[in-house]
Amino acid sequence: MSATFSIGDLARATGVKPTTIRWYEQEGWLPPPGRTEGGHRAYGAAHLRRLGFIRHARELGFESEAIRALLDLADRPDADCGQAHALATAQIGEIDARLRRLTALRAELQRMATSCEGGVVGECRIIETLADFAHGHCEDPTHGTQ
Repeated sequence: MSATFSIGDLARATGVKPTTIRWYEQEGWLPPPGRTEGGHRAYGAAHLRRLGFIRHARELGFESEAIRALLDLADRPDADCGQAHALATAQIGEIDARLRRLTALRAELQRMATSCEGGVVGECRIIETLADFAHGHCEDPTHGTQ
């Protein structure tokens, strides 16, 4: 007899909230679980593995569409993994773009913090800079234009 998990057990084992597990079921990311005699969901080891896969993909920043595609690929072990490679490569590009934006934001905050010498809020360069939303002096050329 294989191990079964309640939704609470599955949530604790994976760190995924029960409401999110139910949503994954509704979206078809998790197959419907069996039911106990009392009508409660009864998950198996395959659910645990698949939920772990989804959580890991989420942690790596994959969007829902990419996760769905990866799950479809995982269901076809003999398929070519070129699409998985393309999805991973695209995600690396997204992470690199996010890092560039974060680096620009950090530089702007550092510039603002460096210009602050203390004193009163009415003369605070940080507050003044934040209030100047159309400033044009941010190191990120897209900042203030979006």
